[in-house]
Amino acid sequence: MSDQQDTQIFNATSALSFASFLAMVFFSKAASNALLPRSASWKDRLIFVWVAFDAIIHFAVEGSFVYLSTFGRSANTSSGAFAEMWKEYARADARWGISDPVVVALEIMTVLGLGPLCCHILRLLLKNDPARHFWIVVLCTAELYGVFMTFCPEWLMGNPNLDTSNALYLWVYLVYMNMIWVVAPLWLIVDSYGHIARSLRQVEAVKAKKN
Repeated sequence: MSDQQDTQIFNATSALSFASFLAMVFFSKAASNALLPRSASWKDRLIFVWVAFDAIIHFAVEGSFVYLSTFGRSANTSSGAFAEMWKEYARADARWGISDPVVVALEIMTVLGLGPLCCHILRLLLKNDPARHFWIVVLCTAELYGVFMTFCPEWLMGNPNLDTSNALYLWVYLVYMNMIWVVAPLWLIVDSYGHIARSLRQVEAVKAKKN
């Protein structure tokens, strides 16, 4: 990727992309404040913000990638705001610009499967339905699988598509923008496991007393 070395590292597309992500976070926070009852715990509010942000990413951002990367299209050969955003990310990981079939397949699963699942979890959160914890585990397991399958094949091949030549590409595009989909799901799995395990133990304790 030597031809990229002469390009400006942080440009208007980078700034607009970061601003868009911040706007999604603020929108998710505003939705949390508007829709959840005042009695909701800080943890439920934080989970709502994350899942709402996750849904927006899956539908709007990754949905645009699926559109730009199917039926013979690719981000690199397309135009428009979303195409420019994916071209920018492809400076760090070239697969996102050329419609890599593994990446596209994972994103189709993400958009069509995980996007609606996020909406279902939000609905359960608004109802304070404890069944959300099962679906949170399903969602987060799929998120972790997606990150693993995005990068593990690349690592096994020696990272031919990754450009880690500068801090923006390595630490922001590749590490930060992917690790948040590792750290947050892991935390949510641990939290929901605790709720599920406690509930099951309580049920077993009640059964034991009856016997």
